[in-house]
Amino acid sequence: MIVNIGVLFLSAFLAGIIMVYLPNKKNHDIKNFLVFGGAYLFSITVIHILPETYSTGVLDPKKIGMYVLAGFFVQKLLEYITIGVEHGHVHTHSHQHKHQNTTAILLLLALSMHALLEGALLSHPSSIHAQHDSLTVLLGIALHKIPAAIALVSTLQCYFKQKKYILTYLFLFAIASPLGLVISDLSLQNGHFSKEIITILFSIVSGNFLYISTTIFFEANPEHKFDLKKIIITILGVLTAVLFEAFI
Repeated sequence: MIVNIGVLFLSAFLAGIIMVYLPNKKNHDIKNFLVFGGAYLFSITVIHILPETYSTGVLDPKKIGMYVLAGFFVQKLLEYITIGVEHGHVHTHSHQHKHQNTTAILLLLALSMHALLEGALLSHPSSIHAQHDSLTVLLGIALHKIPAAIALVSTLQCYFKQKKYILTYLFLFAIASPLGLVISDLSLQNGHFSKEIITILFSIVSGNFLYISTTIFFEANPEHKFDLKKIIITILGVLTAVLFEAFI
């Protein structure tokens, strides 16, 4: 679990730190990285998390589908607060006028809620998910958190001029997923989480991931033009997920 906590924290915190201390890089293009991460996240959700959720036999498949839908649309609602930060939507000072309907605190709370669920996904009984298999999911979460942290910092720079506030918010965001993992693990050890709760959690997070990954695809090519480079990157993301799932 220590490795998982370290990867979850560092993937977000270090990516954000780079944005804080390399201001000249704030407008750099992260779309290709987003496309790769989105393809990987979508693939892991389809070939790993969803099949695993349905195979538990704990809940009726129709109920699982309802929770997946709920997760999808809850993430859609959260996006009105997060302004797309969780799927790497970078904001700059020129977009300051678009932030008037939200606050930095609401942004952090919404992102942290999502991050807590992500972290909890990595802590569950072996009867549902083998420990070594969680590495593929861990990588998917890490690939998702890196652009999210970059986008968060770029948005916070629209709110705060002092770096200490940005670093505080970044730290709180970075510890959210590890905190979710620890809380979930302790709850499992103490018998507070049943297989039903874990299955519901898997379903909701699956819906979250489906929304985030598909949104990345749509935003990467809003003109719907043929882009060979992005197609190749997407295929690489899918193949990476398939190979990791098969051999890790």
